[in-house]
Amino acid sequence: MPIDLHGKTAVVTGGANGIGLAISQELAAGGARVWIFDLERERPAEVAARFQAQGVAADVTDGESLKRAFDTVGEVDIVAANAGTAIIAPLEETTRAIWDRTVAINLTGVFETVKLAADRMKPRRSGSIVLTASTNSYDGEASLIAYNATKAGVLGILHTAANELGPYNVRVNAVNPGLIRTRLTRAAFESSPVLKEYFRQIPLGRGGDPQEVARAVAFLASDYASYITGAALLVDGGQMACKFAPWSEETAEFDTDHWRRK
Repeated sequence: MPIDLHGKTAVVTGGANGIGLAISQELAAGGARVWIFDLERERPAEVAARFQAQGVAADVTDGESLKRAFDTVGEVDIVAANAGTAIIAPLEETTRAIWDRTVAINLTGVFETVKLAADRMKPRRSGSIVLTASTNSYDGEASLIAYNATKAGVLGILHTAANELGPYNVRVNAVNPGLIRTRLTRAAFESSPVLKEYFRQIPLGRGGDPQEVARAVAFLASDYASYITGAALLVDGGQMACKFAPWSEETAEFDTDHWRRK
């Protein structure tokens, strides 16, 4: 059952696909008035109309574009700063262009979103901001140096914003998804051998669905989390709690996309 969010107005950046779309749909299912912010090519208004939400074209790398989108919404109670990108490249092949693009979306875009949300929430002494970080905020997965650095930086934004906005009753939290089935991860999920090895390290033995992240966001955004701020909630099947692989052929078998005990 969705968490009750009736009477709330919510903004979701990068809300037209993947985890962002699942967040948008979950918040709407709870009764929130949802606005999707996304690039024009992602057709945010068209996507939002499918579940009685609203959408507006906005680019988180462009502060003026983002401000215009917020001005369209007016007062806002919930902001999910979710827009992000990941460009796979080894360290020596990570160009300045790759680095700058990743920083612009994943870090500066989150900063701009949080700042604009705070401007609207502080005078009302109320609001909830939820950032999409990652398990890569903590580890150094190869060929993702720009992504890893920016997602680590998101936690810096989280802690500082929670500190500064708490006195205004504005809460700031984050979700840290692991490997989630989205457009960005489609290639991995289409390779059973890749999944078999990757999921050895995950106590639940599988990847996640966007809806599982969305439910965590809805909880953090809701009054059920009224005494939670500055928290980073792992949504990773236990991956970050695991030092040694819990799955092996001695006691389990891999079935297409998940491990299970024999």
